[in-house]
Amino acid sequence: MTQASMNTPPKQIEDDRPLWDVVLGVYGYPALLLAHKLKIFPLLADKPLSLTAICGKLNIKARPTEAILTTATAAGFLSFQDGLYYLTPLARHYLLETSPNYFGYLWDLMIDDDQVHSFASLKKAILSDSPQVYGGAGIYQSPEEQAEQVRKFTRGMYSFSITSAFYWPGILDLSNYRTMLDIGGSSGAHSIGAVSKWPQLQAIVFDFPLVCEIAQEFIARHGLQDRIRTQEGNMWSDTLPAADLHFYSTVYNDWPPEKCNFLTAKSFNSLPSGGRIIIHGMLYNDEKTGPFAAAAFSMLMMGWTEGRSYSGRELSTMLAEAGFEGIEVHPAFGYYSLVTGVKP
Repeated sequence: MTQASMNTPPKQIEDDRPLWDVVLGVYGYPALLLAHKLKIFPLLADKPLSLTAICGKLNIKARPTEAILTTATAAGFLSFQDGLYYLTPLARHYLLETSPNYFGYLWDLMIDDDQVHSFASLKKAILSDSPQVYGGAGIYQSPEEQAEQVRKFTRGMYSFSITSAFYWPGILDLSNYRTMLDIGGSSGAHSIGAVSKWPQLQAIVFDFPLVCEIAQEFIARHGLQDRIRTQEGNMWSDTLPAADLHFYSTVYNDWPPEKCNFLTAKSFNSLPSGGRIIIHGMLYNDEKTGPFAAAAFSMLMMGWTEGRSYSGRELSTMLAEAGFEGIEVHPAFGYYSLVTGVKP
């Protein structure tokens, strides 16, 4: 390449914003976690405040405070009018702990375990093909020994599940089913949403003992102890409780294909004729060219689990090979989708 050609801009070229987005995302999104950690959102719950007032309450200088507030405003969590910062409806719905749809437990998990998504940790996860969370021990190793981590993790699962849990049960007709087995059900959020939608339905949250204890707290918070019970167990080694509806949310994402095939076959053999399986998760498109959210979720799984994102076609093939029929894929809430089939 000559010096002259180096100094001549190409006639047609896309601008460089996608490259800047990579750089700016590294700095911009942590600003929102900092706003959450500094409790800026609850600070604005009762009334809007000026930059000066917010600086005074946080005891932080104007330059960093304005940088965080502007980032939160640009991202849609705050609005700025007449010199005052307001919470938007989005922030009120998801970022106030008093909201039943509070998302903040998951953000807490991201902050407290930030080493998992550091560049060095992700690089190690990629090169070793193994999760790096909790020093490489993984989230499913000896849960009783990691009691506090399990509590934080289960609350994080509740916070990102509870809103979608009240949405997906309206997509499918579940009127003929009596018992939903929420396998690896964690906080029980999806059981809470399902039985709230379908009055004939009972649910069982099937998970490790400590997780079941935490699930009972959330079930009691919703007053559904007479409709949802927990059963301690290991989905890999224990017999599944009797049910005519099997539900997995963000479970297949945690595991490699051979283990997902094992779970699919186990559900098929456990369900009665006419029983249904539902898989709830973020999906790649069938060409596996995106979307970005599913691809990024696969990277998240790289840091935390043995799993990955799957396409609707891949999960449909798993169900078909196990023997399920009437397989369907449905968009659900936000980035999530459902893949479902019925045992003939």
